[in-house]
Amino acid sequence: MSLATLADVLQPALRNRYAVAGLVVLGWEDARAYVEAAEAERAPVILQAGPGCRAHTPLPVLAAMFRTLAADASVPVVAHLDHGYTRDECVEAIDSGFTSVMYDGSRKPLPQNIDETAEIVEIARRAGVSSEGEIGFVGYASGEASTSTDPDEARQFAMETGVDAMAVSVGNVHLKETRDARIDLVALQKIENVTTIPLVIHGASGIPTARRSELARTTAVCKFNIGTELRKTFGAALRQAVDRDRNRFDRNAILSETIVPVRDAAQAAIRAISATHTSSPGHS
Repeated sequence: MSLATLADVLQPALRNRYAVAGLVVLGWEDARAYVEAAEAERAPVILQAGPGCRAHTPLPVLAAMFRTLAADASVPVVAHLDHGYTRDECVEAIDSGFTSVMYDGSRKPLPQNIDETAEIVEIARRAGVSSEGEIGFVGYASGEASTSTDPDEARQFAMETGVDAMAVSVGNVHLKETRDARIDLVALQKIENVTTIPLVIHGASGIPTARRSELARTTAVCKFNIGTELRKTFGAALRQAVDRDRNRFDRNAILSETIVPVRDAAQAAIRAISATHTSSPGHS
C-alpha cells in the first residue's frame, strides 16, 4: 500500500478493536525486518525513530529510509518520530518527511504540556501529519519512576491538544526486560470513559503477549510501542553471527543474519494484536 499517517492506521483499529505495532527502529536491518513481518501478517506497521536511533542517524536519513521501505510495501507503513522533546525536533521530522510525530511533554506541568503539544499538533496538521502526545509519565525500568495518568487530566489533554493518539501511564514501563508489568485496568477504563481517541501503551515489551492481545481486543489501546524485546532478539542474533565465524569481517554478511530472527519476533508481536487475531466475531 505505502506511506500512511498515524490516524490512517489507528482510526480503523479503534473502530474494530485491534491494535497496531509501533516498532522501535535502530537501523536498516531491523526496519526492513519489521516491514517484512507486517507484510507477512498483512497488517499495518509503525516504524518509530526514538531518541537512541536519532543519536546515531540524522532525521532526514531516517525519513528517507522509512519512506523507501513504505514505497515498496504491500501494507500501510507509518514513519513516526517517537519521543520528540523539542519543537525544533518535531518540525525537522515533519520537514524531513515523517508522517507522524510524538511530542513528549510528559515531564512538564500539565498546562505547559498541553500548550506545547497543541502547538505541535497544529504545525503537524497543516502539513498533513498525525500527532501523538503523552499524559502522565511512563517511567523506566532502571530509572525514573512513573506517574500514573489522571483521567481528568487525560480528558483535558485530549480535548485541548487535539492529538490523534494519546500515550498513557497505567502500569507500563519503558525498557522492561521481564514480561510482568501489571496494567491497571480500572484506571485504563476510567480514561476510556472520558476520552474518545486511540490510546497508546509505551513499554509494551514488559507486558505479557496474552495481555497485549486482550487489551487490543477489549480496550481503546490501539498502539503498542515495542522495542526492548526486539533489540534483545537482534543482539542475540548478532552475537551468534559473530561467534559463528570469528574470521569474518564483512559487516553486511554479519548483519544480514539478524534479519530473519528479528522478522520472526516482530511477526509474532504483530500477530498478537492484529485485526485477524484479536477481533471479536462480526468485526473485520
